[in-house]
Amino acid sequence: MPKPHNPSSETFTLHLTPKIPIPEYLCGEVQSKLAYVDEGILSARVESNRISLVLRAHPGPRTPKLEAKVHRVVASMAQGAIKPKVQILEDYLHRSVPYSQDPMEELQKRGEVFAEASGTYTLGPLLTQLIAYFESLFHSLAHQFQAVAYRFPVLISAEFLERVKYFSAFPHSLSFVTHLREDLEIIDGFSQQAHCEDHSLQVPHDMFARVKTLLSPAVCYHLYFSLADKPVPRGRVVATAVGNCFRYEAINLNSLERLWNFTMREIIFVGDKDFVLDNREAARRIMEEKFEALGLAYRVESANDPFFIGEFRKQAAFQSAFQLKYEIRARLPFKERTLAVGSYNYHQDFFGRHLNITLPNGEAAHTGCVAFGLERMAFAFLAQFGFDKNQWPSEVKEFCS
Repeated sequence: MPKPHNPSSETFTLHLTPKIPIPEYLCGEVQSKLAYVDEGILSARVESNRISLVLRAHPGPRTPKLEAKVHRVVASMAQGAIKPKVQILEDYLHRSVPYSQDPMEELQKRGEVFAEASGTYTLGPLLTQLIAYFESLFHSLAHQFQAVAYRFPVLISAEFLERVKYFSAFPHSLSFVTHLREDLEIIDGFSQQAHCEDHSLQVPHDMFARVKTLLSPAVCYHLYFSLADKPVPRGRVVATAVGNCFRYEAINLNSLERLWNFTMREIIFVGDKDFVLDNREAARRIMEEKFEALGLAYRVESANDPFFIGEFRKQAAFQSAFQLKYEIRARLPFKERTLAVGSYNYHQDFFGRHLNITLPNGEAAHTGCVAFGLERMAFAFLAQFGFDKNQWPSEVKEFCS
């Protein structure tokens, strides 16, 4: 029977032994999903035979229900799980870099980051310069593919997200958009009653209209939606765009490593299978040369998207089996772990089938994209090269001077 432990007068730590052993390779994935088990969880730590949850308060009579939800997550993700074979395409993790401290403390000291809310930061001049440098680097990659530039909205249609099964695959990360109902009494009532309490807006929920749009979780989706229900022009599209993305990660939101609101530059390929895969590979090889010139310590390895628990085991195994996703994982020397800063993705004909995007021969189009997180790139760069510009690669130093 799990025993609550009280490390302080304000929080409780609940220790549980999972009914199903958690494979070591899944500990991180399970730990991240426990953030969505209960609003009272402040942090979670998962080992193969032990789960520790720090709670806002003792759950009291809710303890059995909380335990049941935790065991449900574990069973859904770990029961019958087969360890995926990680394929490594590039391995430069052990490149020598001049810095090994956590850059967040120095960024805060310099006023380079200001947390407006959980996972939402204002960034200062240094970070803005670094992001502009990486944006120019990735934009030059897009230029090599003669990618057509697009601008996409921050809002995204709920109807389109439903067509591509986003609600079942990633419900935990969604960010919803609404507005006050078009009713004079409701608008007057809101203006007189609305106030914030415990960092939250306090108003009756029935004042809000039905959700028709959400904050966009990815850049490439907008292109696919614009191509829906018609043939691909000339059978091929290469596009590029930079945009704000939103993926809620609860207590996993942590410094600049994990943001609710972040920026991505993507190069997007639409066409037949060989066209998409050949371009994805060409982009990877070009970026390998660019990262080598920078001296970045990183690895490119097969990975899976952060599917929700009901879809995780099936979808992760599918992505692994068909090598659909490869992540660029930059080394964070201050904790000897890696951070995904970009990815090379192949969706097969998933979007083509669900959105009725067709090729000239009538078949469903295949899609893929190369995506880079700009804030994460800047953070990983500072984690490896620090704040002394004399230690920076000459190209970055000159750009940011």
